[in-house]
Amino acid sequence: MRAILHVDMDAFYASVEQRDNPSLRGKPVIVGGHAQRGVVVAASYEVRPFGVRSAMPMARAVKQAPHAIVVKPRFSAYAEASEQVFAIFERYTPLIEPLSLDEAFLDVTASVGLFGAAADIAKRIRKEIAHELNLPASAGIATAKFVAKIASDLAKPNGQREVRPEETVAFLAGLPVSRLWGVGPKTEEAMKRAGLVTIGDVATRDVDWLEERFGAASAKHLWELSHGIDARDVVPDRAAKSVGAEDTFDEDLTGPEALKPHVHAQALRVARRLRRASLKGRVVQLKLKFADFTLITRRVTLREATDDGQVIYRAALELLERAHEGKALRLTGVSVQLDEDEPQLGLFPAAAPKSSKLNEAMDRIAARFGSKAITMADIAGAEASDDDQHRSEKPVDKPKR
Repeated sequence: MRAILHVDMDAFYASVEQRDNPSLRGKPVIVGGHAQRGVVVAASYEVRPFGVRSAMPMARAVKQAPHAIVVKPRFSAYAEASEQVFAIFERYTPLIEPLSLDEAFLDVTASVGLFGAAADIAKRIRKEIAHELNLPASAGIATAKFVAKIASDLAKPNGQREVRPEETVAFLAGLPVSRLWGVGPKTEEAMKRAGLVTIGDVATRDVDWLEERFGAASAKHLWELSHGIDARDVVPDRAAKSVGAEDTFDEDLTGPEALKPHVHAQALRVARRLRRASLKGRVVQLKLKFADFTLITRRVTLREATDDGQVIYRAALELLERAHEGKALRLTGVSVQLDEDEPQLGLFPAAAPKSSKLNEAMDRIAARFGSKAITMADIAGAEASDDDQHRSEKPVDKPKR
């Protein structure tokens, strides 16, 4: 019988902020961007009773909770914490299906003999996250992904819930039909008109009855979920095809001198992630979003595959100088397309580039003291402000999980 975990970090971004700044602990915290055009990235549990939720416009959130403490997002900190969380997952199973930076399904069926019951594994994972990272996590345990996800939702905050096979139908019965995967507002309204308010209502109907009202494909899907039947496997990430980093600025930036430090920092972030995953790439792409929301991409192919941040930066800078035309920008991004083929071996082994030892040294320092412990002079100030931007990282480590 399968053992599936759904582990979800609690108010992840807000929890990281409260961990890193003790003065925020126990306080209503909103992680969000610009007050006029920004949205809520995360809301601590202390601010949620005031109706503040993720993806809510910042203007509305501040109005509903004027006493809340607003913190600008630091996506590099969240990405780093996410990698540490997933490293803990990997201690127990290679079958990890990431859903986002802060949640994943884990298939621990084959791990039970080594680590104990699935609920014990979930408890150990949550304990290690709490002790090593000082962050709260919740978990759901079931034989199906769908049930495990609901169980973790109901266990929040900082709890876990196991749903045994014989308890599954009863566990689901009282929940609203909106909890069923694939049931959006329109389908929910149609189901309510048919007298289906709870998942238990769906479970009591036969497939033919459901098929007459919702079609053959939907009928079987709804009936199976209402009985906790979800045969989908936990599927680890497919191999990433590119590694990227991008930032949306709170204020539009104009001119190369203002943009270069950000592009440089993005190139270095991409390079660190490439080296961490022992990957290289030849195609460097620059992404630009202008103040009028026009989005363009430009790319260049290098002679040799690289994982060196300075090489990536020089290529991205050349693209920037040709493409931005002095216009105001609200976003820049740098990515590298991964080489899928192994390089052809030469007759004699090639000497490692001189930059390799420097990169290795910088990586060791960053691993021990954090990514900000050592950096380039021209981006020292920009990296501090980079954490105030809306940052996105394309994962590359996770395909190995």
